[in-house]
Amino acid sequence: MFFLQLSVALACAGTAKAEEFTFARLVYTQSLFDDWPRWRADWPEAETHFNAGLDRLTRLEVSAEGVLVRMNDESIFDYPWLYVVEVGSMMLSSSEVALLREYLLRGGFMMVDDFHGVSEWRQFEAVMSQVFPDISIVDLDDGNEAFHVLYDLSERVQIPGIRALMNNRTYEKGGRVARWRGISDDDGRVMVAINFNQDIGDAWEHADDAAYPATLTAHAYRLGVNYVLYAMTH
Repeated sequence: MFFLQLSVALACAGTAKAEEFTFARLVYTQSLFDDWPRWRADWPEAETHFNAGLDRLTRLEVSAEGVLVRMNDESIFDYPWLYVVEVGSMMLSSSEVALLREYLLRGGFMMVDDFHGVSEWRQFEAVMSQVFPDISIVDLDDGNEAFHVLYDLSERVQIPGIRALMNNRTYEKGGRVARWRGISDDDGRVMVAINFNQDIGDAWEHADDAAYPATLTAHAYRLGVNYVLYAMTH
């Protein structure tokens, strides 16, 4: 339940400033069939825009820049909130599986985003079954505390990628129905928040793009803010 430290960065004008939150993105190994690093989808614009919103909407001291963290790097324990995308081709070694399990059981929180359809779900589920062989992935009910930390998100909407929207769809790869799922510890704390058949990061990345609906961007920000505050307080 304890982390080694919160991230510390230098503020502008050379003044030292302790920051409470740094956006940490997981860099992972993926299937050999993919020749583009899927972990970097929407990077770095997604974190740049989201960090600005988080700083404005909460009292957290937020780092303006995000960090990239590899699953085999113990610096992961410096960051209580971890973001990972396009996990439909993610692979973890046995040592990475062990480190991720330790990270989550010690109080870490991982937000999973931007993966779609049956095939990608099966790959992600297979990886997480290695991390937690005895813990099931379940749908988070509307009353889950993660949806009510700051914003009341009893009702949620599917957050699509911008390419899907441009093709008059809210889904891709056959993933028509949005799911908000999770993995919790024995005390009921959500360790992994899984946004399936959705692309929250695209809504953050395109927050300044008139082509992306402002209502969807606002919802994506509220969901992300809730997840961060939940991670920082649980």
